[in-house]
Amino acid sequence: MATAYGEHSSQIVHRRDPEVSSGPAPVAVLLHGGWWRDLHDARLMDPLARDLAAAGWAVWNVEYRRTGADGGGWPQSVDDVARALDLLAETAEREEGLDLSRVVAVGHSAGGHLALLTAAASPVASVVALAPITDLRRCAEAGLGEGAVEPFLGADPSPEEYAESSPLHRLPLGIPQLIVHGDADQRVPVEHSRDYVDAARLAGDPVDYREIPGEDHFAVVDPTSVAWRTVREVLGPVGAADAKGRAIPPDRPAPIGAR
Repeated sequence: MATAYGEHSSQIVHRRDPEVSSGPAPVAVLLHGGWWRDLHDARLMDPLARDLAAAGWAVWNVEYRRTGADGGGWPQSVDDVARALDLLAETAEREEGLDLSRVVAVGHSAGGHLALLTAAASPVASVVALAPITDLRRCAEAGLGEGAVEPFLGADPSPEEYAESSPLHRLPLGIPQLIVHGDADQRVPVEHSRDYVDAARLAGDPVDYREIPGEDHFAVVDPTSVAWRTVREVLGPVGAADAKGRAIPPDRPAPIGAR
């Protein structure tokens, strides 16, 4: 089911209802990567969306305006995600079945960047960032993403723009975070996440960091990978229901950010 949160064709959420239900469902907000470019879209997250819906999650797979001919960039792409999260809160007030106390934003690469930037002022309770982009100046100086930062931020960004658009320089976020990164990542070097996690913990944010040996940039969005199984273990089971359909809280693993 597709739900618009704006007038632009890319301002849309692809929703999946949980395939099993035991009361109001936790919500996974998915944000795809692709270095913010319009060559890539929300279908990149479809495998994770199917996996989470099958496990009992309500899934909001968010599309947003991207760079290229799509009209995205800074701050439009970030604003779009924030609007989609506002729609989630409004929808939960009108519809039954969404548990706003259990909303997790799951973002890959550029989607991880957007998740980290938008979570604090939203219904999101925690963030799962998969090989996220956290420092745009560092990415620009290394030419990562075939020079993707310039189309996103524009030519010659100011120091203030680099700082405002980088999760690393917006700490503390005040949100529990799980950062997952493969040490064989050739698109976003694993050192970026190592440094981000150190800085976030120093700033007081609760961060759980899982570095996956031998996995690359795209393994983290493969439902069969060690990285994704790690995410699912940390998120824990959705829960069972009693004879009257009331949710039974499961014995959950340590919450995100606890380690």
